[in-house]
Amino acid sequence: MNTASTSRYLDSLLQRQPPASSLTWLNELRANAVDRVGALSVPTTRDEDWRFTDISPLTKLSFQPARDAAQLAPATVEQWAITEASARLVFVDGIYAPQHSFNRAGITVENLASGVTRHDAAARAHLGRHAGFERNAFAALNTAFLHDGALIVVPRDMALAAPVHLLCIATRKQTASYPRCLVIAESGSSVTIIEDFVALQDEAYFTNAVTEIALAGNAEMHHVRAQREGAAAFHIANCAVSLAQASRYHSVSVALGARISRHNLGVLLAAEGAECSIDGLALIGGAQLADTHSLIDHALPQGKSRQLHKCIVDGAARAVFNGNIMVRTGAQRTDSSQSSRNLLLSGKARVDTKPQLEIFADDVKCAHGATVGQLDVDEVFYLNSRGLSDTAARNLLTYAFGAEIIGRIGVASLRNRLEQAVLAQTQTAAAGAARES
Repeated sequence: MNTASTSRYLDSLLQRQPPASSLTWLNELRANAVDRVGALSVPTTRDEDWRFTDISPLTKLSFQPARDAAQLAPATVEQWAITEASARLVFVDGIYAPQHSFNRAGITVENLASGVTRHDAAARAHLGRHAGFERNAFAALNTAFLHDGALIVVPRDMALAAPVHLLCIATRKQTASYPRCLVIAESGSSVTIIEDFVALQDEAYFTNAVTEIALAGNAEMHHVRAQREGAAAFHIANCAVSLAQASRYHSVSVALGARISRHNLGVLLAAEGAECSIDGLALIGGAQLADTHSLIDHALPQGKSRQLHKCIVDGAARAVFNGNIMVRTGAQRTDSSQSSRNLLLSGKARVDTKPQLEIFADDVKCAHGATVGQLDVDEVFYLNSRGLSDTAARNLLTYAFGAEIIGRIGVASLRNRLEQAVLAQTQTAAAGAARES
């Protein structure tokens, strides 16, 4: 598909935009995004950042936002409940569902559509300011549809022990949803946010999500992202994080679902002493494609970052990881490391991994590395010698490879649920690998 065709495709997605807001600045932000959608095109494999990720199947289907939310029984929603959560916002096909949402957290956790009015100054300072859409067609498209979403404001020096759960449920085929999340953590605060993408059906739909996170000085955030979309879904997400002095951001992202998924994560260490840890796991099979792009940008001195990304790839699936660590001029005494580890379970599985360091300061400690391989035959043999069958041995080793990332999730009920999902998928993958060998 040529540039003109992909531009027309983006224009076709602009139907059924939400009504105008009472806030002039928000209407202007959305209008600017609409203009950018008109000027941009869907990325193709000719674009360097997308050369391993062909999303042309997306452009062959038509998607429009739902006109109204599907009515779900409480029991249907509760199957994804996080028992530890002090607040929950539920969105069904992109539409806020207040009847399934609650807030016992004692902080602002509310629908963005109403929250921007009550928190006008804070929202204006951050909404659309971190996740730029000048050159990002999908971020621009999401911003053009700004309406329902999550607004979370954590007051100064408040430490919220219980997590906030943002649950996005897809119920209809050929539907486009535009989840938006804005988190503002004031100085000295602490919070855990769970973004959870799930589905009630396996036909094609499109999720286009944008999350913006602003941490003030000495604030801390734990961010868990679970992508469990339907088998035929398209999932594209952009997350932008800004860290002030001595703030700390910890992220664990798990991608299990979707036909094609892409997660762009940008973390800006914008002040001295900021820290981040970024962990990710993609577990895919069949003909799935999962792409993770990250940029950790050390702008000022004494920043610290750690990143571990793992992929388990079975069948004819393909995983992509591109991780860039940037150390800017003057960002002295930066301490950064990055590791990409990948496990192939079939002869047709593929991983394209590209860890990168760009260093423009001379007093730094930085390292990166990548490995791609299959299960260690000596380890399989050792477990065989201890009485495990070949399938059981492969299953155990594959599960252990992914469980390292899952184990870093600090919310027990979600961690246990994802461990079960990983175990189920690794059992299937290991059985197939044993038949192949």
